[in-house]
Amino acid sequence: MSAQVAVVTDSCASIPETLLRQLNIHTVAYYIHRGQEVLRDLVTIQREEFLRWLPTATQLPTTASPGPGDYLEMYRQLIANGFKQIISIHMTSRGSGAYQAATVAQSMMAEQYPQVSIQVIDTRNVSLCQGWMVIEAARAALGGANLSEITNKVQRMIPITQMIQTADTLKYLYMGGRIGLAQSLVGTLLNIKPLIGMKDGVIVALGKARSRMQAYAEMANYVAAAVGQGKARVAYVHAGALNEIEKLKSLVEERVNVVEALVAELSPALAVHTGPGTAGLCFYPVES
Repeated sequence: MSAQVAVVTDSCASIPETLLRQLNIHTVAYYIHRGQEVLRDLVTIQREEFLRWLPTATQLPTTASPGPGDYLEMYRQLIANGFKQIISIHMTSRGSGAYQAATVAQSMMAEQYPQVSIQVIDTRNVSLCQGWMVIEAARAALGGANLSEITNKVQRMIPITQMIQTADTLKYLYMGGRIGLAQSLVGTLLNIKPLIGMKDGVIVALGKARSRMQAYAEMANYVAAAVGQGKARVAYVHAGALNEIEKLKSLVEERVNVVEALVAELSPALAVHTGPGTAGLCFYPVES
């Protein structure tokens, strides 16, 4: 069965390319301003090249969400391909303008194409937390679900999908103005590993650890406490730290019944804010 609903998201969802292709997920690229250069996330700049350059930067690049015109272009393309229902799933509106831009495009489309239904979702989250919602939306679409059913599914995931991650420094989040409620961790000593997450769309402090391994153990405890005797889908996310992810994965899966695991690298537009070496996970409990 071919999907009747098109699923749109942003490059910051950081979904592995194989899944984007398999599930027919359509992505709109964020912008990265590096000096006078304007780069398109995962289009004109790729992860490996960007992470090699980032530690050498004397000035942090800035990022910008796609504008209404970028979403209009995507929506019109999907209509030209025969879709009359679109779900557009975005990172927290408290950290990016993507949701607002997509909403403006939705209003413009309603006037031009009244026969087309577009639902724009603010996930109140980021990275593979947003990504899990996109993946499940796309799976439901391929299974024949309609726009209302897919929207309800995503809305149910918003309050239960959680992120926790660590890095060697919070300087990138701080310099990029995305530190949110984790400001209190900025002054921590170099040998302290901060644990951060997101609550109601804002970065928050979840604690600190004395080493990477202790941080990963805390993450495993956090997931185990949230999931209990149930099952979970877990995406292990990193920025140039695949070897660290293997350590984290083994600790989590000793404690938690993980029914599906993904390993994904953050897109350059997110790596600007996390910095190289970030490792963490995005998860949600599942019934089956």
